[in-house]
Amino acid sequence: MAGLTSGLATDAPASSRRAGCFVAAVALGGALGPLLLVAMIAGLGGPSASSSGESATPGGGGGSLLARRDIPPALRLLYEQAARRYSLDWALLAAIGKVECDHGRDPDPSCRIVGSVNGAGAGGPMQFIASTWARYGVDGDGDGIVNRWDAPDAIYSAANYLRDSGAPGDLARAILAYNHSGAYLAEVEHWAARYRPSTAGEGAGDSSATDGVEDPETPTPVTVAAGAQARLSPINGHVALIPAAAPPVVQALVVAGNEVQDLPYGPDGHPDPRGAADEDCSSSVNYLFYRAGLRPIAEIVKQNPLAQDYMRWGDPGPGRWVTVFATLRPTPHVFVVIAGLRLDTSHRGTDVGPNRYQDGPRWRLLDHIPSWARWSVRHPPGL
Repeated sequence: MAGLTSGLATDAPASSRRAGCFVAAVALGGALGPLLLVAMIAGLGGPSASSSGESATPGGGGGSLLARRDIPPALRLLYEQAARRYSLDWALLAAIGKVECDHGRDPDPSCRIVGSVNGAGAGGPMQFIASTWARYGVDGDGDGIVNRWDAPDAIYSAANYLRDSGAPGDLARAILAYNHSGAYLAEVEHWAARYRPSTAGEGAGDSSATDGVEDPETPTPVTVAAGAQARLSPINGHVALIPAAAPPVVQALVVAGNEVQDLPYGPDGHPDPRGAADEDCSSSVNYLFYRAGLRPIAEIVKQNPLAQDYMRWGDPGPGRWVTVFATLRPTPHVFVVIAGLRLDTSHRGTDVGPNRYQDGPRWRLLDHIPSWARWSVRHPPGL
């Protein structure tokens, strides 16, 4: 605690279930892991596609299998970026994020709800009290607002505070400044050690570092553009420019959407969308949500979500950043709108963009919401 202490109805087999999508009718290279936004600024855009903000190579400086499994990709990116800015070990920041609020998963309202504090007056994912925040709070995402319940602001501010308190030269002193407790110091050091790569081989001696964690990087070029809206590159209609003002998880969704742009339409993304030679509507959504850390791959493989399952997934209504449109009749279909761009396998009468005659998952200009169905409109919690 800081300061305290396409036009045909297709019904294709998908494992033991059948995947239906309304469709308009180069495989992914390997089984990629949850996405961390990479530092390949490709320069695909013209004057409107200037790069902004920091970018990172996933896993820069290493990281254990446990770190890749336990830390949401968007937060790991923030820990890495903030650590570089303040010349710290990213695993230290991640360990504090784990101990304080379990990387945002802790149900305590002070971790998740703006304005809520715990009994000690601490709030936000890195648990700052107001007086410490007033001195060390910084604008981590460049939106002009310094908010201790905002993850980028909180993580960058924690790095600022730790650096001023003695890190990296005297880590124990810095951690104890964050919380004056020997037990807290031991717990943070424990998690930091588990998140760093083992000198005896990654995951050695860590029973929780299990199989099934793959390379989280992406071979897809990434171009960051100013603003909060995703838009297509003026040079390549299969590339969406990453909106610099969007949250990291939204940026990761856009990168994941770029990864599937060359795939044809087909059922092979069920039940596991990783490395499929083709994707239908629901497996495309599954892949994007997996790569951005919104749905664990074990959950996707077990449940094999189809279009109709997204009619009840998440929270009701449109989201600020991400909206899911799903229907069962007249045929099952689902698509997602991310920061203003639609990722869809259907283009019949709804696509005026450069991909309007192409099958498979593509970025499609949101000319209008398809009117051939009554849509269930949902969004990922918090987005």
